[in-house]
Amino acid sequence: MIVGVPKEIKAGEARVAMVPSGVAAFVGHGHTVLVEKNAGVGSGIPDDAYVAAGAAIVRKPKEIWERAAMIVKVKEPIDPEFNYMRPGQILYTYLHLASSEALTRKLLAKRVSGVAYETIQLPDGSLPLLTPMSEVAGRLSVQKGAQCLEAPSGGSGILLGGVSGVKPAKVVILGAGVSGSNACFIAVGMGAHVTVLDINPLRLRYLHDVMGGRVTTVMSNRATIAEEVTQADLVIGSVLVPGAKAPHLISKALVKGMKPNAAIVDIAIDQGGCIETSRPTTHAEPTYRVHDVVHYCVANMPGAVPRTSTYALTNVTLGYGLCLADKGLEKAIAEDPALKKGLNVHNGKITYRAVAEAVGMPCDEI
Repeated sequence: MIVGVPKEIKAGEARVAMVPSGVAAFVGHGHTVLVEKNAGVGSGIPDDAYVAAGAAIVRKPKEIWERAAMIVKVKEPIDPEFNYMRPGQILYTYLHLASSEALTRKLLAKRVSGVAYETIQLPDGSLPLLTPMSEVAGRLSVQKGAQCLEAPSGGSGILLGGVSGVKPAKVVILGAGVSGSNACFIAVGMGAHVTVLDINPLRLRYLHDVMGGRVTTVMSNRATIAEEVTQADLVIGSVLVPGAKAPHLISKALVKGMKPNAAIVDIAIDQGGCIETSRPTTHAEPTYRVHDVVHYCVANMPGAVPRTSTYALTNVTLGYGLCLADKGLEKAIAEDPALKKGLNVHNGKITYRAVAEAVGMPCDEI
């Protein structure tokens, strides 16, 4: 199979979908890998490293899309990439279709086979291709939240960990999954007063135990969310429903009731956000204010640390990518139920139910 790795063109996105060792693996399996010129520069990977691994460097993205049977990316396609897609082509990347009806319709019109990293799911319910980026986003959310609390960023001027004789900031984390847990580890490590809310008592018990009781855990419901959020200096939203649009757990009215110059970091923004006042932002302009609350809602947070993120991501995407290339789409998904769940659109139809429900369209499950 000819496999194409185009350079990411989304604003502020410096990750790349394949590293040289991944190229060597594909080539070793008899495949051809086309890498766009300078695709890896943002992650500290020069073209020479790809060539040494067996890739062919291509100058124009159009040529990669025209020649490759499978396109391997990091983020969802955007203009002008829509014009390059063709029927039957495998698109292997993060898609987040539940939060974008427009993108879903584009992919359906092009009749591509979209395999989404974020919905490949193991029998135990874990999401192996989302986990490393959730780790990065969770850890990064505390760094960014701490910056949002600084006065030059419009925040309340509170140091997250406080100092001797001065209280630390109160950090409230919604969701005790991978990203929420990693946010918790960093926030506690920085000395903040941390409260984590979740509907799963087992996750809360795990966090309480692993943190040695240094974190407050609370069962999540409308009343407890309102109580904790109105007292918070920093709120981190890390709620996830696999493949579906994130539920709004914090309303506009609740944001209005927060402390003046408090901060919100919405990790769930890729899936529409879990705060009603959230809207996607970019690394160039990451924040905005609503009701005197600073909002950080960058839709590709791990792109801020592309070298770490690229290697963490490609560690987990390589195996499934090789499976698709070695066996072809139909055989690969027939033999691997986890990979089958990654197929979101195929031959002009939506094949993942949560996406279909989110965009209000029919579902034709494989």
